[in-house]
Amino acid sequence: MARVSRFLAAVALVAGVIYAAAQTSSAAVRPPKLPYEITTLPNGLTLVLSEDHSTPIVHLQIWYHVGSKNERRGRTGFAHLFEHLMFKGSKNVLPEAHTSMISSIGGQSNAYTTEDETVFWETVPAQYLPLVFWLEADRMATLKIDKDTFTNERDVVKEERRMRVDNQPFGRLNEIIYDQAFTTHPYKHATIGSMVDLEAASVDDVRDFYQTYYVPANATAVLVGDFDAVQATQLAAQYLGRVPKAQKEVPRDIPKEPPQTQEKRVTVRENWPLPAVVVAYHITYDGNLDSYPLHIAAKVLSDGQTSRIYQKLVYDKQMAVAAFGNANLIEDPNLFYAVALVQPGHATEDVAKELIAEVEKLKNEPITDHELQRAKNQFARDYILSRESDQQKALQLAHAVVIHRDIRTADGEFDIFQNINAGEVQRVARTYFRPENRMVLTVLPSGKVGGQ
Repeated sequence: MARVSRFLAAVALVAGVIYAAAQTSSAAVRPPKLPYEITTLPNGLTLVLSEDHSTPIVHLQIWYHVGSKNERRGRTGFAHLFEHLMFKGSKNVLPEAHTSMISSIGGQSNAYTTEDETVFWETVPAQYLPLVFWLEADRMATLKIDKDTFTNERDVVKEERRMRVDNQPFGRLNEIIYDQAFTTHPYKHATIGSMVDLEAASVDDVRDFYQTYYVPANATAVLVGDFDAVQATQLAAQYLGRVPKAQKEVPRDIPKEPPQTQEKRVTVRENWPLPAVVVAYHITYDGNLDSYPLHIAAKVLSDGQTSRIYQKLVYDKQMAVAAFGNANLIEDPNLFYAVALVQPGHATEDVAKELIAEVEKLKNEPITDHELQRAKNQFARDYILSRESDQQKALQLAHAVVIHRDIRTADGEFDIFQNINAGEVQRVARTYFRPENRMVLTVLPSGKVGGQ
């Protein structure tokens, strides 16, 4: 028994050494780069091909470079509405038949909308590649938008808003943050749109939006999987390449958010069970050199239960029932924000002070070597896991092309993250987390008074 105990103790010691080494060692060896070919068809559509013959499937993504930031004031929710309308029939495809055709051959399809892009995708057995090219070309060129379909889908979107936003505890938190933090840029409004704007929209408004943004010059097709590049290029030209070229340039006149010059403090009321305190700062855009150390700063400060604000406000001081945050680095300059849901019996002003104190600490003291390495290791893990499937590979390539406008960043970001040092994290904290660039938002439950 003593010998077994000594053996188990030795095993535990070795395991502990390995674990400690993993926490402080360099990140995993760099994964292989993604192979790709990129070209532009005569009608302006960008085509990216990446062969992967490991599995007899193909995955196609069509990225339209249009999101909620392209909507004008009073007409919000159009990009998300089109995510629905694009499945409602075209000249040669009946409503909902697109999805059923893909399902009938053992494939999958779906779509999503963000502030910056609208994405449609299919994964199918490799021999059905001509079908998915044809389906996407048909709805790009001949989408049907009639009054009845528009009205029905508008009602669907309104119900989706009720379920996901209006009827959820804290469901409007993100919407409130952005409405208060932005004055000019259309990031001010939510992707799902407002009930008032959706109700006011006309079918002519929707047709104009389609003709403006759902055109080849505003589309990027990324194909990953088991195909021959020469044949795939011919198929893309045969189907997507025949969609007529747009008659006018895609507008890019997005109003810029003016710099904030003094701290903003706002209190609003919502029908919520607990108060919420938000501390937010305007930051840069995805792909800017400052964006990479900002990702590290946000991970250390507010990402998960090991983050500094969670440890301080939830565990140590028990002032909050939850604490979290995000560096929302997307196409245009956006926000870093930290949120605390206030524990009953604690004042919102005290919680705000603690959140600000943690941000100030990040400015005044470099993060530890352990925190830095853990963040790098987490990024390396996420980077590798995000390339496991054809769909994930396509997403990385498309994001690099559409948002970064440089396909090389699909591979280049790994090395950037691994070379960040604590000084860079402290520098970006000092650059962006300034008092005059800060918003302190307090959301009080309806009927509450004072700072409780």
